[in-house]
Amino acid sequence: MTKQVKQLDRVIIRFAGDSGDGMQLTGDRFTQESAAFGNDLATFPNFPAEIRAPQGTLPGVSSFQVHFADHDILTPGDRPDVLVAMNPAALRANLGDLPKGATIIVDTHDFTARNLTKAGYAGSPLEDDSLAEFAVHQLDLTGMTVEAVKEFGLSRKDAARAKNMFALGLLSWMYGRPTETTVEFLSRRFAKVPDIRDANITAFKMGWNFGETTEAFAVSYEIKPAPMEPGTYRNITGNLALAYGLVAGGVQSGLPVFLGSYPITPASDILHELSRHKAFGVTTFQAEDEIAGVGSAIGASFAGHLGVTTTSGPGVALKSEAIGLAVMTELPLVVVDVQRGGPSTGLPTKTEQADLLQAMFGRNGESPLPVIAPQSPGDCFDAALEACRIAVTYRTPVMLLSDGMLANGSEPWRIPEVSELPVIDPAFATGPNHVSTTKDAKTGEVSEVADFWPYVRDEETLARPWAPPGVAGLEHRIGGLEKADGHGNISYDPANHDYMVRTRAAKVARIADSLPPLEVDDPTGAAKVLVLGWGSTYGPIGAAVRRVRRAGGRVAQTHLRHVNPFPKDLGAILARYDKVLVPEMNLGQLSLLLRAEYLVDTVGYNQVNGMPIKAADLAEVIGSLVAEVEGTPLDLAGTLDDSVEGASR
Repeated sequence: MTKQVKQLDRVIIRFAGDSGDGMQLTGDRFTQESAAFGNDLATFPNFPAEIRAPQGTLPGVSSFQVHFADHDILTPGDRPDVLVAMNPAALRANLGDLPKGATIIVDTHDFTARNLTKAGYAGSPLEDDSLAEFAVHQLDLTGMTVEAVKEFGLSRKDAARAKNMFALGLLSWMYGRPTETTVEFLSRRFAKVPDIRDANITAFKMGWNFGETTEAFAVSYEIKPAPMEPGTYRNITGNLALAYGLVAGGVQSGLPVFLGSYPITPASDILHELSRHKAFGVTTFQAEDEIAGVGSAIGASFAGHLGVTTTSGPGVALKSEAIGLAVMTELPLVVVDVQRGGPSTGLPTKTEQADLLQAMFGRNGESPLPVIAPQSPGDCFDAALEACRIAVTYRTPVMLLSDGMLANGSEPWRIPEVSELPVIDPAFATGPNHVSTTKDAKTGEVSEVADFWPYVRDEETLARPWAPPGVAGLEHRIGGLEKADGHGNISYDPANHDYMVRTRAAKVARIADSLPPLEVDDPTGAAKVLVLGWGSTYGPIGAAVRRVRRAGGRVAQTHLRHVNPFPKDLGAILARYDKVLVPEMNLGQLSLLLRAEYLVDTVGYNQVNGMPIKAADLAEVIGSLVAEVEGTPLDLAGTLDDSVEGASR
């Protein structure tokens, strides 16, 4: 039969099922297909903290959302156009996010009385009118999969596990995705188990063929590739990009990279990835605990390597004393905090931005350090490279604040040319840097002796010299006790301590001299409302600002990569606007810092529900502020659908 092909500018699809149903793999494969096709995309994996969460229950639901388009997009989307639900719990957990008219593809196989009860249903929603406002396709995906792969002699349980590939094949047909990459992936992944390999490939192809031949789907859809800057692209997650950025930091500085780390969600992937790059001079050490991880990294920095430690919020708490040691010894150290919901164990697989004040102040004594934050998965590469630059140049630990959304989410990333990357000069000490004058007590003869002082500072950066041990003539002391200015002997002198504390703070403040001017997106130059964010709020803020502008509202946007020190022009920028809105996934931590530094009455938009900020909700808040300041109400009704982030339909 001939089927209609309909053009769309974007689609948001969410795959949902039990944590053992392979939804993350299904979503990842669909994402890779879309990346190969050339669409712009953004993803949002969402899964339980348990390895095998309670089957058939709402807390056990795992989902993967992918937003792909023929134009520039910024978020994984607020509301899915298509939901693939593998059981009753997956349907119920995600139904509230769907707009009217959304397509629901349901695997009816698990809609038994027992599973309906576990999901909290009194009766089957497939048999009443509760889904009347959606386009529902009831399919026995499990049954069709088992039938399709019976020739391979698998048990029914093993055969049923391929249902996610059947669903992937069906969705790949619906949206014209290339299939070669998935077939190649399955062939590689299950190369040692031919029956499993062939069953999954067969299920995938049968799903495609089902879409092609069934009368249930009369329309397929086409989303054209998105125009992009020329270059070589790949789909990349934030953790992978961050790992590559650390490798690049080592290459561009000529330093071996040492990672001392203890596995913790959602940062563990960085350890896994860096362990693969010994050819680039990377050494990884999976420590017995968080303290050992950071301690080993500081030791590596003392020895002349680029020391790195990766963790999440609970790990930063354990590392805090050792990070203070790195502040006192003034050694390069990159501390990666992939933030998650807290406090304590909190929400290990959910996202949050609540470690900012911990990064700023979570150490004893006056121990300032630079804090930077990437804004998207691909930007994690540049942020990691920048963290390496600052750490090496200014001889300081640097806190890099990623988060769960960035770590697990993905987007197309243009692979940079090596010539585009900054060169980082470690500028090791090579010889004596001080001349001491001595006078012989008997003869009165004055002589000069060249020696090495570990706290003679660079005039531009205030950084002390970096002298790895074992170099003749550069013997020196460092440690956690306060050191005297210049020669570095232990000092308890009150005036010296005051001077050294202020000097370390001044060194961090001086980093602002090397930062470029903030980019402010204010097309008309007449906006009275500024939306300022940091970290992963960049996408939702950008999408919300676009919607307000389409409704006629004038609003400006800027985003901070460097949270400490602030860019030098930030104060002047804030002063230009009547209202400054600061959206954060915390209770107002950046707002607190801005109020303290600039005495600006920021307006907070805050949530701590473990989920990304929704662009539609944020647009309403921005629109209200713009209307309040300009005295003209805005009609956002036609702009709040996630289907319209770039070009209109």
